[in-house]
Amino acid sequence: MRTLPMAMAVLLAATVSACVTINIYFPAAAAEKAADKIIDEVWQLKKQGEAPAPAKPDEQK
Repeated sequence: MRTLPMAMAVLLAATVSACVTINIYFPAAAAEKAADKIIDEVWQLKKQGEAPAPAKPDEQK
């Protein structure tokens, strides 16, 4: 009879530990700066009459 309460306790502990929220800090200033840079590049390309080129992987940092 003692195994049922122990099993319930283990199940409760597993359920509570599965409900952990992870908050990721994303700096808004860096995102805004990157967006401004992309917008400036697109406007420069439109002024030159070219189609926008896809960004290189190392430029997305």
